[in-house]
Amino acid sequence: MRRVLVAALLGASLAGCMRKESASPAAPEAGTTAATPSAAAPASNSAPGAILFVSADTRGYLGPCGCSENMRGGIARAASQVLEARKGPLPVLYIDGGNSLFGEPELKPGQVPQEERKAKALSDAMRLMGLAVRATGPLDETRGVQFRQGLGLPELAPGAVKVLPAGARKVGVVAAETPEQLVEASARARAEGADFVLALLDATLDAAQAAVDRPGLKADVVVATRTATEFSGEQNKLVRATVPVVALQSKGRSLLRVDLGYAPQPGAFTLLKGQGDTEREVAALDQRLALLDKDINLPGVDPKLKALKQGKRDELVARKQALLTAPSAPPGDTNGFTLRFVPLESGLPSNPDAQALVAAYDADVGKMNLAWAKEHGQDCPAPKKGQAAFVGSDTCRTCHEEAFPVWEKSKHSHAWDTLEAQGKQFHLNCVSCHVTGWEQPGGVCRLDKVAGREDVGCESCHGPGSEHADAPSKDTIIASPGQSVCITCHNPENSPHFDFATYLPRILGPGHGKPVGSGKSTP
Repeated sequence: MRRVLVAALLGASLAGCMRKESASPAAPEAGTTAATPSAAAPASNSAPGAILFVSADTRGYLGPCGCSENMRGGIARAASQVLEARKGPLPVLYIDGGNSLFGEPELKPGQVPQEERKAKALSDAMRLMGLAVRATGPLDETRGVQFRQGLGLPELAPGAVKVLPAGARKVGVVAAETPEQLVEASARARAEGADFVLALLDATLDAAQAAVDRPGLKADVVVATRTATEFSGEQNKLVRATVPVVALQSKGRSLLRVDLGYAPQPGAFTLLKGQGDTEREVAALDQRLALLDKDINLPGVDPKLKALKQGKRDELVARKQALLTAPSAPPGDTNGFTLRFVPLESGLPSNPDAQALVAAYDADVGKMNLAWAKEHGQDCPAPKKGQAAFVGSDTCRTCHEEAFPVWEKSKHSHAWDTLEAQGKQFHLNCVSCHVTGWEQPGGVCRLDKVAGREDVGCESCHGPGSEHADAPSKDTIIASPGQSVCITCHNPENSPHFDFATYLPRILGPGHGKPVGSGKSTP
């Protein structure tokens, strides 16, 4: 009998990269309801168990940015997990915890076309996955209640209850904003016939932990659907309290899978304890994947060695996935459930229909953003008196010609090309780290006026150069930029394996950080 993974696993640190997906069929028009595949048809109402998939805190992400190798996430990978499970004998419920449609509570006018289009693509993908119900949070309200409701998703208001058939039992889903709502709604779900209660609490993990200590709580598991900051949701977390509390890795990088097993008679559900060897094997695979990711993302790694390590990584991902999706053993005399995190690794398949929705978004959004910039865009403000402005790398070249051969061999000098190669040069999520002086005095504030500011130029690291150009001195420029400058773009999301000491030598050489004639720069 195949072994059962019964315990949730702490997510590994951000894995790197996104490889190109296979070609996809045409997507439905934005905002329309994508047809649910026939595989999503409900299973028998006498099925001896059910599978629940939960997403939360997606923050408007259709997929990883692709700046590093093997990055987790993507709605197309999530769809593949859910729709593949629907091919089995057990009923599958897909539930979203909210805070998924947008990444910021407020948008600048120029962001609105892109972010609304993205929210519609996410909504279409959720319908494709057969969304049963979803809660809402502050990051779903960014464009207002009318926009959110216009997406046509099955929503659960705070304090509300939804009881869903799940084979031989019923699953109650409750949404709450406060501990008081959580207690009241969970009790009501039981009263309405729910055998298993999944609670979606619009709170951080710490707040959810405090909430589950309230007397009268009738939930079997509580999902904290919000992280405190943009980068505080880097890991999957499970707190084994009397009522387990779960927090998912943010930005759509993991799903929670809940496997329910029904005993012959209804009764309370128990979180089953896993076989230690299975749990240890998955943890060991995570450690090996983390080491491979670091090696694969190492600057200047030999291509042949990189390919070998990538092949090994794909093999480990497949082994891990087999463990995470192994069917549960028969429950015996106990109504039981297991909790597993399913990281959406780069080696996992993407559903073609969901990938087509992402491709359609990518094709539309660049045109929309460029059109908006031409019609409504405004140039960057002039610098205030005594404030330096960006002048462009060509101005720097007049005095620092010796530094440019080093820069031209670096990836910084091709930053704009990498966006053009993916057709994302007009995506607002990407452009700021691929041009010089984004939204700064003398820099770039319009997508239709990027010329002369493409790439990560001199001033991206050394600061605006107008005062230095007028009065050359170490006092009028950042002569030796530190790590704090780099991590504005090489942050945990875009560059999870960034190490200042390792990366810095890649951009130094004769005339740029080293004396002229001191030797070759690092290849």
